[in-house]
Amino acid sequence: MEMHIKEIIEQTEKEFNIKVLYACESGSRAWGFPSKDSDYDVRFIYIHQPNWYLSIDRKRDVIEIPNHDSLSIPVDPLLDMSGWELTKALKLFRKSNPPLLEWLRSSMVYYQRFSTIDKMKELEKEIFSPSSTIYHYLNMAKGNFREYLQGDTVKIKKYFYVLRPILAAKWTQIYQTIPPMEFETLVHKLIPDGDLRMSIDTLLKRKISGEELTLEPRINLINTYLEREIYQLETFAKSLEKHSLDSTEQLDELFRFTLKEVWNH
Repeated sequence: MEMHIKEIIEQTEKEFNIKVLYACESGSRAWGFPSKDSDYDVRFIYIHQPNWYLSIDRKRDVIEIPNHDSLSIPVDPLLDMSGWELTKALKLFRKSNPPLLEWLRSSMVYYQRFSTIDKMKELEKEIFSPSSTIYHYLNMAKGNFREYLQGDTVKIKKYFYVLRPILAAKWTQIYQTIPPMEFETLVHKLIPDGDLRMSIDTLLKRKISGEELTLEPRINLINTYLEREIYQLETFAKSLEKHSLDSTEQLDELFRFTLKEVWNH
């Protein structure tokens, strides 16, 4: 699949007249709990030719393959691939956008060219906002908890889609840093040995082994933990100050530098 992803990247560059700066895995494969039929959730950052930016009209700043943007070569049905144009990515980076920060920390990098991503990583500490990060993961966890884990029987695999954001928010609360993507790292660092840890580890082993985790009785031990952490994180988040550093000038410079580096203008 990695060779196919690179082939799709090269074809995307040709057909859209762009350069891809970075492509990585962003979903359950990068989190460490893929299912047997999990998609490859590839996300990328790209830049257009300079003239694309010299226009009075606003243009589409996302490429989605194969959802809306078709290529002239076949795309594997397991490949879910989308990219953000660089200025869009930098605006979100300025806001300490957690999904983008996850991309930059993915352990599964399929493609990287030029110096832009390394320069963004150098700026991470300056732009990182614990408040934005905690609220993002907390809202994700609350929504998934409300939707998937309220009945007497629940889709067991959905526990991961509440546990992971809760642990990511908790990591940021404790360490004041961007949380790691890998679920196992979060669990082993934040959940002490005991019944809760054992219950989560058992679920993880079942999912990684390919077992179908469908409707089963709710796991009250995990539900109680999640309810407690949601309340605690909500209380903590309210006490945080908003991130106020304006990195616009640095990011403008990075954008202009990338245009010159990529297109030699």
